[in-house]
Amino acid sequence: MKYEISRHGLRGEITVPGDKSISHRSIMFGALANGTTEISNFLRGADCMTTISCFTNMGVHTDVTPDRIYVHGNGLKGLKAPSGILDCGNSGTTTRLISGILAWQDFSCSMVGDASLKKRPMKRIMKPLSMMGADITSALGNDCLPLRIHGKQLHGIHYMSPVASAQVKSAILLAGLRADGPTSVTEPYLSRNHTELMLRTFGAEVTSEGTTATIYPAEELYGQKILVPGDISSAAFFLAGALIVPGSEIVLKNIGINPTRDGMLTVCREMGGNITYENICTEGEPSADIVVKASELHGITIQGDIIPKLIDELPVIAVMACYAKGTTIIKDAAELKVKESNRIRIMVENLKRMGADVEETDDGMIIRGGRPLHGAVINSADDHRVAMSFSVASLNCEGETTITHKNCVTISYPRFYIDMKDLVHTGQDFGRVY
Repeated sequence: MKYEISRHGLRGEITVPGDKSISHRSIMFGALANGTTEISNFLRGADCMTTISCFTNMGVHTDVTPDRIYVHGNGLKGLKAPSGILDCGNSGTTTRLISGILAWQDFSCSMVGDASLKKRPMKRIMKPLSMMGADITSALGNDCLPLRIHGKQLHGIHYMSPVASAQVKSAILLAGLRADGPTSVTEPYLSRNHTELMLRTFGAEVTSEGTTATIYPAEELYGQKILVPGDISSAAFFLAGALIVPGSEIVLKNIGINPTRDGMLTVCREMGGNITYENICTEGEPSADIVVKASELHGITIQGDIIPKLIDELPVIAVMACYAKGTTIIKDAAELKVKESNRIRIMVENLKRMGADVEETDDGMIIRGGRPLHGAVINSADDHRVAMSFSVASLNCEGETTITHKNCVTISYPRFYIDMKDLVHTGQDFGRVY
């Protein structure tokens, strides 16, 4: 991939796809609600379409139109036993959140996934769900997919989670919807809170205090109209690109700025990035237009309670750090090892191929910025965020970069290469990636 940046750098306005986390939840909660849920700006990536497919297989009717998704809910007691195995594809969110819902159904079913998903740890949800009385087992005995779940009456618990994970927290809270008493989850740090916010909108009683979320048993949920804000995890690639390419100035429209997800914005500012908000909206999920200008960046240490707020953005932050002055240290990010790939190892290996001074640590990486990068053959490991991160890395390096399995970006951002081309004004075929 060879970018030819105009003399003005990256320029223009862009609307990124709807937030992936919120899109998943809008389908799930709409399926469990009475009435119809109307969803605008839904992310039509492979993962979210997998969630629709799973609920269709459980008897939920969904209308997909060019500009809206309509979920005709079956109610809390209305899901049907699937006709076959639920295929969760590549989606960890689908797998873990649906597990919490399946745990209290009056039927049994099995879940499978692709080769990558089958390697991802499921014990983190199996343990708390089992504590609630769920009958959930790993078919291969390795705490990974395939999973078999026999629906049971569940009991409310207070779970002290060893990890700050929105997927773990959400699985437990969704199980608590039909438990026999309140269910609470306490995390070491606060993870993204989309589940809590949206469940309240649908009529559930959910409270939050510090890093503890509590849900009370519900009799019914109610269909809603949902406008999904732009996904900050998708916007992150353009944020980083505009900051590192001289002369750039872009506007990212209607981006989610939820305080439990805004770690990328915090880090960019701490590194010296020129980022401002316009047209701020605080109803429901907070959002704003984000204005980004090219900036002189410097290294920082990223650790502690900010990590859950930017876990998906860390790969592109590592790229950004290569173009910053000084050293950037990423710590407390061992969760990156169990994403679609081991993102710590794959980022370090690929950045070294481009000439970066970077080293892997047990829970992150150390990046010494300021060294010129050059083109290289990049192994995406079929990981969408890795592929997009190295598209950004190649914006400001010498030579051509080839990214293997480039089309894995369809998992979260089907139009990524088209939108990047519009901003960099290449006027060339942007598809020259093998």
